[in-house]
Amino acid sequence: MKINIYYGGRGVIDDPTLYVINKMQDILDELNVTVERFNLYELKNSITTLPQTLKTADGIILATTIEWYGIGGFMQQFLDACWLYGDKEKIAKIYMCPVVMSTTYGEAEGKLNLTVAWEILGGLPCSGFCGYITDAALLEDNSDYTHFIEKKTENLYRTIKQKLQSFPASNQAVKKMVSITKNIDLTPQESEQLSHYASDDVFIKRQKEDIIELTGLYRDMIYNDAKEEGEEFVIDFRNRFKPRAGFRAVYRVNIADRKKPLIIDVSGAALDIAYNDKSAERADVEMSVNRETLDEIVKGRMTFQRAFMTSKMNAKGDFMILRTLDSLFDFVAAE
Repeated sequence: MKINIYYGGRGVIDDPTLYVINKMQDILDELNVTVERFNLYELKNSITTLPQTLKTADGIILATTIEWYGIGGFMQQFLDACWLYGDKEKIAKIYMCPVVMSTTYGEAEGKLNLTVAWEILGGLPCSGFCGYITDAALLEDNSDYTHFIEKKTENLYRTIKQKLQSFPASNQAVKKMVSITKNIDLTPQESEQLSHYASDDVFIKRQKEDIIELTGLYRDMIYNDAKEEGEEFVIDFRNRFKPRAGFRAVYRVNIADRKKPLIIDVSGAALDIAYNDKSAERADVEMSVNRETLDEIVKGRMTFQRAFMTSKMNAKGDFMILRTLDSLFDFVAAE
């Protein structure tokens, strides 16, 4: 059995939550449970990648301290990441024990918030506990408190060990009926990779630079009176061309509602691209795509490979050459 502990406090010495989870970890170690601890304040730059750590867990402990209002930003970020990038099928099998200590008002509400959040994620909440403790020394000097923590930890162990079931929660049904969250339509593996991007400051900076660059590019295109319809997508390909020494290929792109195909002729550092009637027999790869999908690609919202894998683009010819399109034309920032 493996239990992960996610601590959302600030890590101060007199934090009562630290005493509680340290005690719980000692008890779980005695029960031969594998325990892995994640201090969110130490991992604040990579919180969005933490949902992937749930994959090996049978149960988790969400522990946080209320110092003035609410469960705190680190814990909220972690729950947001679980919603956006977590594997919901895996979460549905994970038991969660909320532990909330308060040095001010609101420990009961904090515990309820963690329970409801985990239910909405589809997980299995356990009976956690909360308390108002102004000084961590009060916990150390009181044997009744220690006994209470031991019993709660043992109950968590039994719940996970026996895989105890509970009645369905109504907020699951309500979420299905009224939720307006857009479906990202990504596999768990793609969500995990996206979570890495979201925590990568260099990637985010590059994306912002690309957005500024593309904004200027499209503004110039819109207000350029000399631009003709025959230039559609041509400028995009020219601006994002990344030459590859010694590479030679011809691509024929049939765009819906266009009479002439877009021919992309690459020869090393030379790029010849235009709408014309060159024979398809000369093309190494022939593709068929609608204008909307191609527009998504040149805006960096989709790759040629993903368009092909999701059947939004059809292709025939040399598929090894097809896969080079995403590296030849850098519409999406590289990892």
